[in-house]
Amino acid sequence: MDQSKIRFGLNYIDTASPLHRLSGVTKFALFIYWITVVLTTFDLRILAGMLFFGLLLIVLSRVPFRIYRPFLLFMIYILIMNSLFMFLFAPMQGVEYMGSKTVLFVITERYTVTRETLFYLLVIAVKHFSIFPMALLFVFTTHPTEFASSLNRIGVPYKVAYSVSLTLRYLPEITKDFVNIMQSQQARGVDISKNVPLKQRITNVTRVLIPLLLSSLDKAEVISNAMSLRGFGTEKKRTWYNARPLAKGDAIVFTAMALFLIFAVWMKRNLGTMFWYPF
Repeated sequence: MDQSKIRFGLNYIDTASPLHRLSGVTKFALFIYWITVVLTTFDLRILAGMLFFGLLLIVLSRVPFRIYRPFLLFMIYILIMNSLFMFLFAPMQGVEYMGSKTVLFVITERYTVTRETLFYLLVIAVKHFSIFPMALLFVFTTHPTEFASSLNRIGVPYKVAYSVSLTLRYLPEITKDFVNIMQSQQARGVDISKNVPLKQRITNVTRVLIPLLLSSLDKAEVISNAMSLRGFGTEKKRTWYNARPLAKGDAIVFTAMALFLIFAVWMKRNLGTMFWYPF
């Protein structure tokens, strides 16, 4: 198996961009705010604007395109498949929501392609896709420890926040262990490539996953013992090494979030319907 294909690219990447200088609290609040707005609106104008702005922020983060290109392509593939299955299971869903029916062409008696259905599928695809850039941006620009301190500052118990931080920090380590164990098993003649039948490949994969699971549990126990020896959990509060204070940039972001929220509520109240349909 090509080792270059086994990489965990969703990590913190320090490019010293202005977005990296924002507090973890601000980025976490922005991420939650973004998801909330996306999930509560079906207005294509708002969703398209958020998608464009999210992609622009990814560019401003200075993270190389080659790092998130595979995730971008995978997300596009998932959206295409999701739209296809939505059409197969409910071909008239768009007609029901828009309240009109404009037939473009007929495939079968059940499957008729209408302009309303295509518009509905476009809105849903943009809606899902607009969350993707912000999720990537949050992961690329927020250090796990800083993220944990942000969770703690908004009220999450520090034990839970630290557990989340440890999980994010050790995902690359688990990937590294997986590669090492797989190479060791391959040296012993265990093949998990396409050259062996599927049933045999599944069996061989378990020979990699079981040592990986045992190794991960062993490391978790070592970390747990080390933290207990250092008195972790004995105090009600704790300090954070990467707790970044709020600055001028954070105030600008919070102000922009408030203004956009007012704009989104104003548009929703004036639109009067769930979907904005220009035709």
